[in-house]
Amino acid sequence: MTTAAQTSDLKKRASYKAVEFVKDGMLVGLGTGSTATFAVDALAERIAQGLKIEAIATSEKTAEQARRLGIKLTDFAHHHQIDLTIDGADEVEVSTLNLIKGLGGALYREKVVASVSKRLVIVVDQSKLVDRLGTKTAVPVEVVPFGWQLTAERLKNLGSTPELRLTSDKKPYLTDNGNYIIDCRFGKIEDSAGLADQIGLTIGVVESGLFVKMTSLVVAGKSQGIEILSRS
Repeated sequence: MTTAAQTSDLKKRASYKAVEFVKDGMLVGLGTGSTATFAVDALAERIAQGLKIEAIATSEKTAEQARRLGIKLTDFAHHHQIDLTIDGADEVEVSTLNLIKGLGGALYREKVVASVSKRLVIVVDQSKLVDRLGTKTAVPVEVVPFGWQLTAERLKNLGSTPELRLTSDKKPYLTDNGNYIIDCRFGKIEDSAGLADQIGLTIGVVESGLFVKMTSLVVAGKSQGIEILSRS
């Protein structure tokens, strides 16, 4: 049984490995979540050693960390393509490298950044690798607050068990975009692309946490070492 400290160490080692793919002069996408935090730390260390990059953050939390560490941030008003994005994932389907993302609440911004990235490098520990998406994790779906109950009902009709994400004080969790998240448990997903399309066509949905055919590399921290998986 891997302890929380051991899992954190696996994430950290994999994050530092992923940052090795960043080259001088790149525009880098910065992910959100505990794993991405390690990657931002690693980038800051390389910048202190002379690496010159600019970055676009996928959340206000990541942006705050980047500014604190001296990473120069920019935005889509100045750039329309990103060289490389480093982010985490909640599940990685080993055979396809399709992902479930969004437990950190930034799935829409993460997908926007991933969609314009030449390469998407995903960092995970070994517990996130699965044979089928949905094995362990619900699919987060960002929805507009108005009529969210109707959206939840439609997501239920797609075969899920939907649950509105709440804060510790039982209020609806708000994304950086001011939207709600409905966590939808589908069980093992046989057709990720088809399900992503169905969710995307649902009234009230902004975006889902299914990332299909977007990943370039997965850097997985395992107890026996770092494994790099690439999509064929």
